[in-house]
Amino acid sequence: MKIIIFGLGNFGMSLAVNLTESGNEVIGIDNNMNKVNIVKNQISHAICMDATNELAYQALPVKDADLAVIAIGENEGAAIIATAVVKKLTKAKIIGRSLSPIHDTVLHAMGIETIIHPEQDFAERLARKINLKGIVDNFTIDKNYSISEIKALPEFDGKTLEELEFREKYHLQVVTIIRKKDRKTILGTTNVVNQSEGFITKDSVITTDDILVVFGLNKDIGKFCNRANR
Repeated sequence: MKIIIFGLGNFGMSLAVNLTESGNEVIGIDNNMNKVNIVKNQISHAICMDATNELAYQALPVKDADLAVIAIGENEGAAIIATAVVKKLTKAKIIGRSLSPIHDTVLHAMGIETIIHPEQDFAERLARKINLKGIVDNFTIDKNYSISEIKALPEFDGKTLEELEFREKYHLQVVTIIRKKDRKTILGTTNVVNQSEGFITKDSVITTDDILVVFGLNKDIGKFCNRANR
């Protein structure tokens, strides 16, 4: 995809680099030349520009973009103006970063459907990992359901999902298994990486260090983690 990211602070810069590494064409925009210089060799294009100046957009391929992310995190006014200008100039999907409840209200009024709160979202995920110590990572689907990475219990070692009666006992659906694998680097050294086992069946065997990716009710994930920490 062709993606334009406005704002190259910690969040915007990390997002730009990760999206570039996953194969997207990314243009990063910021009015601070130092930030532009930091990231210019890591993404497709990095441009120093005032995103609140509509005339400056004439040299920017906004109309060709598939996605625009307003990631400005230091100036709420600038973020709102940039969102308004981008919405005027393109039909691409816009993701807006909100800095306050009133910012939320303005973005909703502008018709921005996807609104993110990076600091709040990270804090919630971290709190969940702290409270549920067996969780490696977690993605919330809604207020009731999540997809979570949980550590396999020691007593699971060498047993299949069918033998464990996993779904019946824990009321969780195992989506896949993440397992540590040795991988050779181009220098000939060996790194240990986490690798998905892909689609699994009832005959899939669990080993001690496995991470199970499960889908289910938050309360059932919590029960499993509480059991793991006894």
